[in-house]
Amino acid sequence: MSFETVNYVLNGTVATITMNRPDALNALSMQMGNDLRSAIQKAAAEGVRAVVLTGAGRAFSSGGDLKEMQEMGEAEGRIEAFLDSPLKSLHGLIRLIRETPIPFIAAVNGICAGAGVNLALACDIVIASDDAAFREAFVRIGLTPDCGGTFFLPRAIGEKLAAELLMTGDSISSERAAQIGMINRVVPAASLMSESAKLAVKLAMGPTGSIGRIKRMLNASFSNDLTAQLVLEAECQIKSGQSSDFKEGLAAFFDKRPPVFTGK
Repeated sequence: MSFETVNYVLNGTVATITMNRPDALNALSMQMGNDLRSAIQKAAAEGVRAVVLTGAGRAFSSGGDLKEMQEMGEAEGRIEAFLDSPLKSLHGLIRLIRETPIPFIAAVNGICAGAGVNLALACDIVIASDDAAFREAFVRIGLTPDCGGTFFLPRAIGEKLAAELLMTGDSISSERAAQIGMINRVVPAASLMSESAKLAVKLAMGPTGSIGRIKRMLNASFSNDLTAQLVLEAECQIKSGQSSDFKEGLAAFFDKRPPVFTGK
């Protein structure tokens, strides 16, 4: 399966999905949204155990495709046409990332703006190059955040800092983003992909069934009360305890050797 706007590379049990519209700074067109969803579904179907998401060229993603937005508005006689079906497609992509029980690493290079920021934040772990910059740019053109920005950002950095970034549309460096807890860490641009791949391999070699359940619990943790979260933890722990990976982990512990997990 090939994609029009996305490159998909499988290396063992790690898939690297690269947004590939460098001339448009990887703006999120409707086609790209569809391609990203199809690539993620392909990864899941192939039994991939970790995904790295990045962008070709000098941007991770500049956000929604404003040119396409304008063209759709002119064709349909209403500017909000782009904010109908295409936005639903992008929101479906965000949900797919959160609901797919494998770890996603965003390897953020260069420009990361608007919906591109929120696409990165939808991933489980965000690693950025030292020349990357983040901008929740919606307000700068009179729009409001989408693609989960008002969900992910305050949970990462708190309400007050989120309000400042969302209401001003100011750009912050990757270093500052790491300092406030928006992303996990910053690495030199030259080593962004190697460091992201290294982490992806580490996760892929882990008990990915357990990792998927951790992801499910984290997703629920902000809406559950303590009792509901404890119930969910017990349910997930029982499933983990019934797994082959737990048996292997226990055997490896007593044998004093590294475990060999299969994700089952």
